[in-house]
Amino acid sequence: MAKKISKKQEKADDIRRMLDEYFPEVPVPLHHKDIYTLLIAVLLSAQCTDERVNRITPILFGKADNPTDMVALGEDAIREIIRPCGLSPMKAKGIYGLSKILLEKYNGDLPFGFEPLEMLPGVGHKTASVVMSQGFGMPAFPVDTHIHRLAYRWGLSSGKSVEQTEKDLKSLFPEDSWNQLHLQIIYYGRSYCKARPHNVEDCPICRKYGRKEMKSQVARVDPR
Repeated sequence: MAKKISKKQEKADDIRRMLDEYFPEVPVPLHHKDIYTLLIAVLLSAQCTDERVNRITPILFGKADNPTDMVALGEDAIREIIRPCGLSPMKAKGIYGLSKILLEKYNGDLPFGFEPLEMLPGVGHKTASVVMSQGFGMPAFPVDTHIHRLAYRWGLSSGKSVEQTEKDLKSLFPEDSWNQLHLQIIYYGRSYCKARPHNVEDCPICRKYGRKEMKSQVARVDPR
C-alpha cells in the first residue's frame, strides 16, 4: 500500500516547486576564493549583510587569504579591517584563533566534519553547516534567522528554535535538495518575504501558504 502523503508534505513539495521556478540558479552570496576564505566570510556575516561582507573581504583577503598570513597579520589589524562588519573584537579573536589552530593542528587545512569545525573559535553550527554545504559539497541545511522566520511563516516549522526548524526542514525535503534549497529560501526572502515591511499579497508563497493569523491581519487592514 502506498504511503499517504500528509498535507504538510504536499505543501513543502509545492513550495519547493515554487522556489525552483523563482530561483532556478542560486550562486553562493558570499564572495570567496576557497574553503578557508568561505569560512572567514561566513564568520563575518553574523549580524551583518552579505553586501557589506563582500565589500570588506577583498581588503582583508588582499592582506591575508590563508591561515599563515592571517596569524602574521595579527588580531589587532584584523579587527581594524573588519570593523564595518560589526562585532569586530569577537570576530577578530575568532578569525585569529581559528587560523592559529588550523596551522598548529591541521597543517593549515580546514578539518572535514561538523564536530571539528564547530570546535574552532567563533564557529557555530550554522557556520559549520554553510562550510559543509557550500565548501565541501556535503548535504546540510544551514538555518539562519531569515530561514527560521520564513519556515514559520509558511507553516513548515513551529518556530520554537533554529535547531527545531533545521530538523523540521530536513524531514520535509529530500537530502539532495538541501544545499540548493537553503540558498533559494534566502534569495526568495530577500526579494518577496522580507522581515519588514511584509505584505502577504506581494509574497506568492505567503499568499498561498502563509499562517492564518498573517492573512487575517491583512484582511483587517485591507478587507477584500
